[in-house]
Amino acid sequence: MEQAPGDSRPEAQTPPTCYRHPDRETGIRCTRCDRPICPECMVNASVGFQCPDCVRGTSGGGPSPAAARPRTIAGGSVTADPRLVTKILIGINLAVFIAVQVSKTVLSDVVLIGAWPPAPFHPTEGVAGGEWWRMVTSMFAHEAVWHFAFNMLGLWWLGGPLEAALGRARYLALYFTSGLAGSALTYLLASPSAQTLGASGAIFGLFGATAVLMRRLNYDMRPIIALLVINLIFTFGWSNIAWQAHIGGLVAGVVVGYAMVHAPRDRRALVQYGTCALVLAVVVLVTLLRTAQLT
Repeated sequence: MEQAPGDSRPEAQTPPTCYRHPDRETGIRCTRCDRPICPECMVNASVGFQCPDCVRGTSGGGPSPAAARPRTIAGGSVTADPRLVTKILIGINLAVFIAVQVSKTVLSDVVLIGAWPPAPFHPTEGVAGGEWWRMVTSMFAHEAVWHFAFNMLGLWWLGGPLEAALGRARYLALYFTSGLAGSALTYLLASPSAQTLGASGAIFGLFGATAVLMRRLNYDMRPIIALLVINLIFTFGWSNIAWQAHIGGLVAGVVVGYAMVHAPRDRRALVQYGTCALVLAVVVLVTLLRTAQLT
């Protein structure tokens, strides 16, 4: 309906729309340029919200909107599914477990074994025989159902909250660093012909990192300490358990976890990933020394 001539009544005002998405109505405006912006475009500022153009600056430089996205305590990105990596790790463990149940040949190819045949023969199999991948594959291998179930339960309980607190990349670095540290200590101290397997080294690394994180957040430490003590009692009180993997993973988890949550903000990534690199360097050094001893 058109306004009649001479009608002095004001026209009906329509709600403003986002300057980047004209089809979206919004009541939010940029605190710098006053342009309307929708929730997808607004970037957190010290006061209110700013549009992407003002954040970047007129020259197109400056920080991007991603710089204002929420971060975890360790500096990782907050994601929609904070357990995605944990689910993938459980899936890999499940796939290897099924493969081991189907074919025992798979088991012999993925377990951690130092050297075979043993001295005085020259090893042709095992880590000393050049099969370095066993230090990684053994982290995902399980033969007994109870072993697989307990480790996956621990991975779900500890891994999910840690992944949410650290971010995906840092959580994955912690997991593999702890697992490899457990493999290295097992390779160093266990019998060269002993066959070991399981995600326990990485799980104990998550135990250590969880304790550090809870201490950092001033949470009650008693539950995690009690659970850790119970697991250590099983570690040293139950036969046929590779305690070396548990201790190696635990120590690495504490060291890496401390770096993750206590790294200074201005050089956070350098300290966090640098610590992982140093732990992995120790893993490589231990592995080379043990290999030289066995060959």
